[in-house]
Amino acid sequence: MILSFCLAVMSINHEELIRQSRLIQNEAIARGDVEKAASFWTEDVTLRRGLGSAVSGKEAYRALLDTSLIFERRPSSIEVSTHWPLAFEEGTWVGRRDSRILIQGRYAAQWVLREEKWFIRSEVFVALDAFEEGSDWTALP
Repeated sequence: MILSFCLAVMSINHEELIRQSRLIQNEAIARGDVEKAASFWTEDVTLRRGLGSAVSGKEAYRALLDTSLIFERRPSSIEVSTHWPLAFEEGTWVGRRDSRILIQGRYAAQWVLREEKWFIRSEVFVALDAFEEGSDWTALP
């Protein structure tokens, strides 16, 4: 089982599959296509939002997608396990309204491979900068 998984991981560029999945999800969020964006999450996805609040579950995460504020993830690295069907992504993110960036920071995500498709099981976002009205938003203590 482990050997066959390792061979499968080596024969497919899983890093590129995850990168493409993130790009498709970003595009869906920008278009306001909540269903497409949510199709990349597991049912039990967890999220720690940029200012600290926690979200658990696909339905709760889906309810957060606000089409007036667009969040874009920009991966800087993706590492795929050669032993388990898991991957780690990290990068930067921005939240913008129209073309104005209001908040930005860094993030990390855990991906899991299920039935030959990568899904996001967990994401952690940390807000590091704010602009305009984003500067008035409050982080959890």
